[in-house]
Amino acid sequence: QVQLEESGGRLVQAGGSLRLSCAASGPFSSSTMGWFRQAPGKEREFVAVIRWSGGSTSYADSVKGRFSISGDNAKNTVNLQMNSLQPEDTGVYYCVSGDPFSEFPYYRWRAYKYWGQGTQVTVSS
Repeated sequence: QVQLEESGGRLVQAGGSLRLSCAASGPFSSSTMGWFRQAPGKEREFVAVIRWSGGSTSYADSVKGRFSISGDNAKNTVNLQMNSLQPEDTGVYYCVSGDPFSEFPYYRWRAYKYWGQGTQVTVSS
């Protein structure tokens, strides 16, 4: 059984920093891992992805320059360093692993097969 477990979410003031972590366990193989988020009343949105082959990364425009994704393929772990947090960054952050058979682009949620339960990030103004 594949499980993705996030940690690190909490309440933080605007301008602050936070580091989210995710550990995957179980029998799976994925070429990508990443993060999505969902704010109350809004659709889930892509945040960042890392590709194990070559280590390239991609970010949503709204977090470029502020967030940084990293990870360890051998350990199936991925992290999200979030700096200069703003109230609009508030939401539940989900760790995801890519579906090798999906034809959807990386910024679409359907590109990912496994999802964690999510960790709450709240940024106060």
